[in-house]
Order: sequence, then structure tokens, then C-alpha cells
Amino acid sequence: MLLVTSRGTGRWVLPKGNPMKGLAPHAAAAQEAFEEAGLEGAVCPSPLGDYRYRKQLKSGASLLVKVRVFPLAVTSELDDWPEAGQRTRQWFALSEAADLVDETELRDLMRSFRPGDFEDASARLPFRRGFAQLKEGFRMFHWFQSLLPKQGNFFEQFEAHAVTLTAGSDALTRLLQGGPNMGQHIKEIVEREQEADDITREVLQSVRKTFLTPFDRGAITSLITSMDDAIDQMKKTASAISQYEVAEFEQEMRDMAAIIVDCSRLLSEALPLLRDIHGNAARLHELTERLVRMEEHSDEIHDKGMNKSYKTHGPANTLRFFVEREIYGHLEKVVDRFEDVANEIDGLVIDHA
Repeated sequence: MLLVTSRGTGRWVLPKGNPMKGLAPHAAAAQEAFEEAGLEGAVCPSPLGDYRYRKQLKSGASLLVKVRVFPLAVTSELDDWPEAGQRTRQWFALSEAADLVDETELRDLMRSFRPGDFEDASARLPFRRGFAQLKEGFRMFHWFQSLLPKQGNFFEQFEAHAVTLTAGSDALTRLLQGGPNMGQHIKEIVEREQEADDITREVLQSVRKTFLTPFDRGAITSLITSMDDAIDQMKKTASAISQYEVAEFEQEMRDMAAIIVDCSRLLSEALPLLRDIHGNAARLHELTERLVRMEEHSDEIHDKGMNKSYKTHGPANTLRFFVEREIYGHLEKVVDRFEDVANEIDGLVIDHA
């Protein structure tokens, strides 16, 4: 995680600022990241959460400020930026970054970004308590289940496939930023999809050959297939862009790509937790629930983008409208496939935790 120093006190903070007229909150956050830290990339429209702190004003007043935090997948760091001479920027491990900030709520929010150390107000919600009771009730069952021998390397294969999804989503984001290197990003997406196909094939072969599997064979097949469908749709998006020689992209397209990046991040955290699905049931539910919410947000952005495209190009440039509609459709299907993965994981939690 990248932090910057504040201009007043020199303490470590996130790049942030006030809302900007004409910009959506996530777009304003990205602008602040550019101005204060020289960062460019894809900002996810779905916020990670909020935190509050008291800001000391020049008048002497200390007012409570609420900050909404958006994840930014950094694609480039500029050597020169507007506030380069006023701030220091530095990358930190998540645990170290959380310890460096002063705001308690921000510290908790940053730790929620780290696998294995999640702790926030949702721990007090009824569904979290319900999971605790379920864990107690199923203790004997899982003690017996742990005695059964398991073969195959399904967990490693799931996690390896998640790496291709993350790399593919990063390349897709760079592609939708346009520029002279679009061909390279398209090529990478194609290569990542081929890597994912190889992993999927290995999993399907292992399912047939393995005597005892960690989960039901059908569940393993459905999970890896839904993951593979996601990167297949990324490839189809890239293919459409290449075929129609699209070089400029609407902000809504970039916003959907940023959601895809964050979906891949959440999935990369969730899959290793399947190694101890009983102990990690609550966190898995948290992650899949967020994936579903992000899919709903993506649908809203899709509809907004389609409406704008129709008004802009529908009557005057029908071909452009149909091209944009196809790209929006592929992006929507990528996010839909991530929701399918979330549903598969939820099914595993229900069956095994």
C-alpha cells in the first residue's frame, strides 16, 4: 500500500481530498492520487469503506471529517507530479502501513484489505454470530472429516488460476486506458487465458484420477469452470476491441474494468481460505457478499454507459453504438462470471462449514 506524508505534520496518510464538482467520488479519489502521489491506474467505483477523523482547521476548530476510501490498482508512478516537492511517497507492507497511520478507523480498514487479519464492525453482525454457532455445532463432523486422506493439488491449482485472473484483469485495465501499447495488452490477455485453460484442463483431469477429493467432484468442476469463464470473457472483450480497432473508451468502461480488478483481488484472497473452509467460513461469506454487491454496482454502471452511448451515437453513428454495446456486454459478463464464482464458493461454505 502506498502512503504519502501530509503537508502540515509530515505524518503518513492516504492521498485524499474534497469532492470535486463534475467528478464522481471514485474519480475524485483518483485525481487526488495523481496530484498528491503521482499515481495513475484503475480506481474501483465500489468503495472499501469509510473512516472518520478530526481535522484541525486554520481557524482553530477541530471538525469531524468522513473519508470514503476507494482501491486504486496502480499502473504507473510518475517521476514528476503536482505535489512532488511537498510530499514523500512510499510503498509499505499492509501490516506496516496500518501501524503507521494515526486514525484508528483507517487502521482497521487497511487491515481488512489484508488476508488473515480481518476485523471490523461486521464482526458484531448477526450472520457472523450465526457462523460461530455453526462452527461449534459441526466440530465433530469436521474432526472426522480431517481424518480422511486427501490427494491431488486442487488448492494449488485454484490459486494458480486466480493468478491468471488477476494478471488478465490488470492487462484489461491497461488496455482500456488506450495508448500505443494496446496490442501488447491484448496479447497478454490472450496468453493469460491460455495459461488458465491449461490449469483448468489439469483440474478436470485430476478430478477423474483422484480417489478422494477435498470437495464434491461436481463442486470442484463447477468452481474451476466458472473461474475459467471469467478470463474467457476478458479475452472476448480484448478480441472485440482488436477486431473493431477501438482506441478510445468511455469512463464507464474503465469503471467496469476497475471493478473487475477488485473482483480478482477479492477472489485471490478467498481461494486460499478454502484450505480451511470451516475455520474461514465467516471471512469467505464476507468476501462473496462483497463480490455480489460489486456485480450489482457493475450493472448500474453498465446501464448508465449504455444509455449515454445511445444518446451520443445511436441516431448519428449506429455502428459506433453497436460496437460500444458489444464491449459493454463483454465487460458485464466478466463481472457476472465473478459472481458465479462467488456463488460456487458460497455453496462450498454451506456444504462444508
